Amino acid sequence: MTESTRTSTELRTADGADRETLGAFVARAVRLDGQCAVRLRNRGSEVVEAWVTTPFEVLATRAVHGQVEPGDVTVSGNELLAALTVAGGDRMDPGPPRDLLWHAELPPAVNWRPVDELPVSVIGELTDRGVALAKENAGPHGTPPASLMDQTVLTVSGAELEVKIPMRCLFALSGMGFADSSIEQDVVRVSATSSWLRLDARYGAVLRRRQALLPLLF
Repeated sequence: MTESTRTSTELRTADGADRETLGAFVARAVRLDGQCAVRLRNRGSEVVEAWVTTPFEVLATRAVHGQVEPGDVTVSGNELLAALTVAGGDRMDPGPPRDLLWHAELPPAVNWRPVDELPVSVIGELTDRGVALAKENAGPHGTPPASLMDQTVLTVSGAELEVKIPMRCLFALSGMGFADSSIEQDVVRVSATSSWLRLDARYGAVLRRRQALLPLLF
């Protein structure tokens, strides 16, 4: 490949531990969806955020020290995973921009309010029950019904907010391997805005709109 045809996309992560962290995040996303896209965005001058949409219709994110150029770009999950695990080095080519693959809305960066903290053991127990129910009620394609996925499994309140947590958020948290139930003192932090819900665990966060967008009327 000549210099003139090379992609200008570059991901820089100086710390090997950060590369391993990001690689684990992308590997889990690819395992859930072999054709997933990863959106990389700079947050300030020292942090890059990785975003994916999961099959549970929930966003997942993880941040590491680093920078990406351009500052907001979507790439193939498989190509990014190869760059992180095969190519190595603190500067890598994550693949050409594939911005047309990204269709999800991202949440706001501000106005988040902490609502509650939940023991990771409770999250694990609720997720296990949900998995058992999903197996019992699997549809013709082996997928759980939307009514189960949208079922509220927890309602928490704080900061003058009452937040309902649907089963699909716990499935996403578990599917991405974010919560470690073997660490007894761990918690999952719940925060929210007026329209978004966020669950932060040890290895990443999942986010979802608290209510659907209203259709445009003409």
